[in-house]
Amino acid sequence: MAPTPASTPATPAPPPPALVLKPGTAWSDAWQRCLTVAPEAFRDDTVLNLWAGAWQPDGRPLPATSPVDGSPIAGPPRLDAATAHQAVRASLDQHRAWRHLPLPERRARVSTTLDALTAHRELLALLLVWEIGKPWRLAQADVDRAIDGVRWYVDGIDTMVSGRTPLPGPVSNIASWNYPMSVLVHALLVQALAGNAVIAKTPTDGGLGCLTLAAALAAREGIPITLVSGGGGELSEALVRAPEIGCVSFVGGRDTGARIATEVADLGKRHILEQEGLNTWGVWKHSDWPALTAVIPKLFDYGKQRCTAYPRFVVERGLFADFLAAYLPPVRALRFGHPLAVEHPDDPLPELDFGPLINATKAKELDDQVAQAIDRGAIPLHRGTLADGRFLPGQDTSAYVPPVTLLNPPPSSPLYHAEPFGPVDTIILVDTEAELLAAMNASNGALVATLATDDPETYQRLAPQIRAFKTGHGKPRSRGDRDELFGGFGASWRGAFVGGDLLVKAVTDGPEEERLPGNFPDYHLMP
Repeated sequence: MAPTPASTPATPAPPPPALVLKPGTAWSDAWQRCLTVAPEAFRDDTVLNLWAGAWQPDGRPLPATSPVDGSPIAGPPRLDAATAHQAVRASLDQHRAWRHLPLPERRARVSTTLDALTAHRELLALLLVWEIGKPWRLAQADVDRAIDGVRWYVDGIDTMVSGRTPLPGPVSNIASWNYPMSVLVHALLVQALAGNAVIAKTPTDGGLGCLTLAAALAAREGIPITLVSGGGGELSEALVRAPEIGCVSFVGGRDTGARIATEVADLGKRHILEQEGLNTWGVWKHSDWPALTAVIPKLFDYGKQRCTAYPRFVVERGLFADFLAAYLPPVRALRFGHPLAVEHPDDPLPELDFGPLINATKAKELDDQVAQAIDRGAIPLHRGTLADGRFLPGQDTSAYVPPVTLLNPPPSSPLYHAEPFGPVDTIILVDTEAELLAAMNASNGALVATLATDDPETYQRLAPQIRAFKTGHGKPRSRGDRDELFGGFGASWRGAFVGGDLLVKAVTDGPEEERLPGNFPDYHLMP
């Protein structure tokens, strides 16, 4: 009998080609385009501050690096307190002139600014990639939401300002780094459309170049915008407490927000303070697991570095096995890495769920919190590795955190009661409706929440007991655009609510006895 021939070993698949930086997308390319588009605002390797209607070569530039690969980028030119006060006084002068400009003229100037932003959409998005690590799809969406959102106000502003007047002084804006266009620039242009001069502090952690370019395009059209850089401690006296300021608008963490809330309350100053909260997704008497599987990747957009991210799942214990079967496959398939890395030069930019965190310090802090939670009893259900990511050969990856999922973090962990602002999910198991509500309300107020349940009656009964401004039925809620209102319960919000005509009401004066919807020291009024 003839011997059986030995099987031929399979030829190993060739390794994938090393990734390369997409040609034309380097930081140096973006910077050269900025120098060409707005030479008045960008000078050599620095940016300028904008105040008193002119670009000022003042401030002390600080070094900065991109979260994408740790390479140097332009840093903020920090002003001292005295210069910041000069900028605020100059903004009041602009405000007194602008508030009397006829509405059709204001509308025309804002519309022309939007046309300019549209013309430079891709450059603004590329700056967002390098400065705050947004993947290309999300960076473009941030720019588009700003432009489209303000156009909606341009079309409807006549009705919104009817019977109302601009504030006595300019609106001061202090915002976090994660949405420079769709939150900060959007707010600035709507506030100006309503008749106010506007002031913005560039976020310390990122967005400087994008905001500077947007401000340059607006200033060319005569929009009374002031853009300054500096530390919160140095500029707070001018941007929050100065008597010239008509309203303070803040987006950020609870610690800073609480300090500002105390200051504006003491001064009786108009304010809009959007603060963080632990947004939760409850799962109770639920069976539509394909819907959950489909939405999980969207919940990881931008590495959950957004105010409406859902980092906490509160799950009925008897459903835990089904929940994991629906949840883990999409988490294991998440795509993250360098937002501008491609296999071939002519490839389109990659479709990623997220890139880096805002900086290496935040990444290490989050890694340490995960390790501490596990050390104290949390159970790791999924821990990705950097090997799962898409990176250039030898690039700095210190700002990247792979996705992590922990079961039952201990109450002593920051991950139990605060949002991680990174790609880390925590899961809490509960047995009763009372436990479900307590776990979903762990942070004393949130901006959004979702309850996934098959029974409409159960949703209608439990949803009002969830301390979130918006609660979805099996679907995520967002900050919203155009006529969708936005605010928060508990410690997640102070002052006037925004969205739709409420944003205009928040930065204008109406009838003498008007009570704006919002969360104020002496009352809470829902729209």
